[in-house]
Amino acid sequence: MTKVIRINRVGGPEVMELVDVELGPPGPGEAQVRQHAIGINFIDVYFRTGLYPQPLPGGLGMEGAGVVEAIGEGVTEVKVGDRVAYAGRPIGAYAEARNMPASQLLVLPDNVDFDTAAAMMLQGLTVQYLFHRTVPLKAGDTILFHAAAGGVGLIACQWAKLLGVTLIGTVGSDEKAELATRNGAHHVINYNKENFTTRVREITGGKGVTAVYDSIGKDTFIGSLDCLRPLGTMVSFGNASGPVDPFSLSELANRGSLFVTRPSLMAYMSTRAELETAAKSLFGVVASGEVKIDVRQRYALADVGRAHTELEARKTTGSSILLP
Repeated sequence: MTKVIRINRVGGPEVMELVDVELGPPGPGEAQVRQHAIGINFIDVYFRTGLYPQPLPGGLGMEGAGVVEAIGEGVTEVKVGDRVAYAGRPIGAYAEARNMPASQLLVLPDNVDFDTAAAMMLQGLTVQYLFHRTVPLKAGDTILFHAAAGGVGLIACQWAKLLGVTLIGTVGSDEKAELATRNGAHHVINYNKENFTTRVREITGGKGVTAVYDSIGKDTFIGSLDCLRPLGTMVSFGNASGPVDPFSLSELANRGSLFVTRPSLMAYMSTRAELETAAKSLFGVVASGEVKIDVRQRYALADVGRAHTELEARKTTGSSILLP
């Protein structure tokens, strides 16, 4: 038996239940992973609330790290005893142990511990594809990154600095502003004190930014469009404040022929080759110390309700993990 988090209906944190389930041996192409740490991400909230549908009853969580305890027939990607991590489907990371498609597992470098791995996979791979593929950034570019003191945001601050990119970040408090600045943000805007659109225009001398990376959604979308230079790109990769309202494509033309994209990790990591390339890039900057993963909240698996409550209330900074 192994303990897992299950939901039988969608709703608030109270719908998550810690239950015992029978974990059978891994099937063909699968590996059984005993998890040492589990990542917590806002996408977990979307599945819990039903914003992103899934069959019920179901699990939650898309990121974890641990040790391979058994492998099924035909598995070549990992072996028993390997230290591994993963991000993405199938959902169900909130568990002490689980069977995973071996094609989703990545062997960890020796100098990356489980807590770091569980906190960095989904968030770090997200920044990797956002900066290298969605809008390939180059030295001298200026970007706006919302939620700059969150897990994805702090990684983005450091990676942008590494690339020679000027990052303007938005945050909701002075404490978060200081944190983003320490991690490499060139300019930080407290949106509770300043209008971020006006401030971005001031910082850029009226020119606007190359790209906006927005995980907030409804509350920031239109204001973010107004921050872009002509031919700039709006990257909407989350909905923390709710889904973006429908809008006319003429809004893009009126602001200088803007581009909008709604990327997802799964689309960018759809093949093993894409996953390995992105992971090599991420592991390289983390192992070298150029990008540090800041795990600032740790919760027991049984305390997942509190973890979600604090995440939704924007009381967390950096990365959060569950410890089974």
